[in-house]
Amino acid sequence: KREHEVYASLLQAIESSKSCQNDCIGYAVSASSTDYPDESIVNTLIPMDKYLNSPSYWSSKGHSDRNAPETLIYKLKADLCVITEVCMKPFEAYFQPGKPIYSAKSVRFRLGHRKSLREESDLLKMPQQQPADDKFMWTYTSEEFPMTQEKCLQRFKLPEPVVCVGGYLQILLLGRVQRQEMDDLFYICISHVRVVGLPLGSTFDVKVLEPSQEFVLNYNRDVFGCTLQSFSNRGHQDSNVAPTLSEELVVDAGIMEFFLQNHHPGFELMGWGDDDDDDEEMEEVGIL
Repeated sequence: KREHEVYASLLQAIESSKSCQNDCIGYAVSASSTDYPDESIVNTLIPMDKYLNSPSYWSSKGHSDRNAPETLIYKLKADLCVITEVCMKPFEAYFQPGKPIYSAKSVRFRLGHRKSLREESDLLKMPQQQPADDKFMWTYTSEEFPMTQEKCLQRFKLPEPVVCVGGYLQILLLGRVQRQEMDDLFYICISHVRVVGLPLGSTFDVKVLEPSQEFVLNYNRDVFGCTLQSFSNRGHQDSNVAPTLSEELVVDAGIMEFFLQNHHPGFELMGWGDDDDDDEEMEEVGIL
């Protein structure tokens, strides 16, 4: 019964995420290149082109190859999030002749987790201009979305909500469209990034098991009932939201397993922890 309740509520969280507009970015981790230190990836967290009267944007290093890619990596607000879309705004260099816009040709998104828990502290200490792509395992890769050369917050909606297990997002910027007049090199510049979805950290949590790279799903009993009530209230207001827990528990749990199998190969529902552990704040549920 507990197994069905947990996975059915997780399924409801995924369904309700379709109407959520929460910003899921926690902090910036790294960029594959940075032209100058004051053009850091951190600037992409600020939803404006100017901050304290100075331009606010991330810039790649210049490249002679218009097809040279770049990557940006972010930590999400929770190790378990449901992501529905990513929004990005290319930077317009208003201080250059013609006000060029340094967009990418297209973008692609990856979601996943760090390879080792021991590297968490290293990521926080690492210079954000230094690439860190080799420190992660990506369990989901989106389709490629075209980016337009326009100064606006462009929305890239995923075909369906995606469960991110591990809490990291990589943005792949594919191709360059704008040369800089000063050095005749191609650049990509982004002024703002926003990740839309639903962080599940208040109710659900995950931890990685090394070296197997399996994940244990935990849930918070204190928040569990409140979360279900919240979903129930939304269900009365919006017919598109999944119903509250009922006799359909077995079906819902099966759908949840099928959903995760499609997005995270190797998902396996394992046995439950001993009942003696029920007094813990976060209860171990099973293996993802």
